[in-house]
Amino acid sequence: MMARKRTILLGGLAVVAVLAGTAAIRTATFAPGDIADGSDTRLAAAPAYDLDAAVAHLSAATQIATISHQDPADNQIAEWDRLHAWLAATYPATHGAMTRTILPNKTLIYHWPGSDASLAPIIVMAHQDVVPVTEGTEKDWKYPPFAGTIAEQAVWGRGTVDDKGSLVGLFEAIEALARAGFKPRRGIYLVSGHDEEVGGTGALAAAAKLKADGVKAIFTLDEGSLVITDTPVVGGPAILIGIAEKGYATLKVTAKAPGGHSSMPPAETGVGTLARAITAIAEDTFPIEVRGPGAAMLESLAAAKGGTTRAAVANQWLFGPLLRRQLAATPSTAAAFHTTIAPTMLEGSPKENVLPQSANALINYRIAPWNRSADVMARAKEAVAGLPVDLAWVKPPREPSRVSSTSSQGWKWIAAAARADAPDAVLAPMLVVGGTDSRSMEPVSEDVYRFMPMHFTLKESAMIHGTNEHMKIDSFKRMIDFYARLIATSAG
Repeated sequence: MMARKRTILLGGLAVVAVLAGTAAIRTATFAPGDIADGSDTRLAAAPAYDLDAAVAHLSAATQIATISHQDPADNQIAEWDRLHAWLAATYPATHGAMTRTILPNKTLIYHWPGSDASLAPIIVMAHQDVVPVTEGTEKDWKYPPFAGTIAEQAVWGRGTVDDKGSLVGLFEAIEALARAGFKPRRGIYLVSGHDEEVGGTGALAAAAKLKADGVKAIFTLDEGSLVITDTPVVGGPAILIGIAEKGYATLKVTAKAPGGHSSMPPAETGVGTLARAITAIAEDTFPIEVRGPGAAMLESLAAAKGGTTRAAVANQWLFGPLLRRQLAATPSTAAAFHTTIAPTMLEGSPKENVLPQSANALINYRIAPWNRSADVMARAKEAVAGLPVDLAWVKPPREPSRVSSTSSQGWKWIAAAARADAPDAVLAPMLVVGGTDSRSMEPVSEDVYRFMPMHFTLKESAMIHGTNEHMKIDSFKRMIDFYARLIATSAG
């Protein structure tokens, strides 16, 4: 009996030793996937420019209220015309070097032809419109939201970060290049959508025109991510470049009922049925999956962090359940690793004492790259099986974007230009959980990337679309330099 126990114990110890050895080897040899760091790229220098003048220009652009309302009839179209006139007057060298096309919907396409037509062009993007300031919150701003106040080493106002900071930064960079006598070998397109904040029909129209013109760019760069100075996992700076974005779909759930007077309710009302359906759908969450761009980001950060974090990510065969629980603990983190489900709107009776004949809810989904809208619909139907409800898309879903390369020439150029400004930051791809105009460029671009070289803490990033939005002058300078280096390197 003792001999048998000794054999079992020795066998158990041998298994533990094998597992520990395997984990140690995998940890020691662990490295993120094929992610180029751009170190083999020879960067062009950024030309000289007047930073004080550039800051004044961003202030002026912020004062032009190109606000996209949910109802386009509320938009002040004259503000877009005002912005176009201001750009032409402020950047004469740019307008001398580039042709400008204004689409009927106010979207802009600029083109600087390259000297070598055999080279695929580049596309850089930034949108013109901004979101409204929530009525009643104006008093919460330190400075008026459309005054473009320059104070505290920043420019304050709606759109300074999203996205006029990028738009003005691009024009400042191109203006400086044009004044310095830069002559591109590779063509340059600057596309500026008029309605990114409410759906991006302008970018779609621009992409259709570029496709009709036979354009096939080597890469597209738009907004979408930042340099986060206190990135989770590493606890320090990371250059996060978006290589894909989630899909978007809104499901309408409708419960029909006889209606009637609330004093004589049936055993279950339409609202009750709807509530059960919403609960069933929302609680049937998509699982956390460590795959796709989210996994690539996690692997890059874990490799840089080292220690137990590196060991856990390198040995998901052993630590997978624990890792997934940790990822699921924070909504902002979990969003990169599964399709999210968010009930957002409800509609029932028009009066408190009337039972509705129809009650409905809207559920918004952000679809992970490995899912499709058909998967979402199938899961929702299974969740409400047996309930008398109808399911339908509010409008055709937008499927997830394709995933762009992390080893292409376009990636290398962008990575090198970003690392020049933040050499000690970890470089990592990421999944953009929101939406950008750049998704529309997929038919006319080999790869699509989403990155702005602003340096933000996680807390500071919350001001985007929020109160007290502002662009730090330091970040604005980084942005101009980044765009100038990138354009001169990739198109020169």
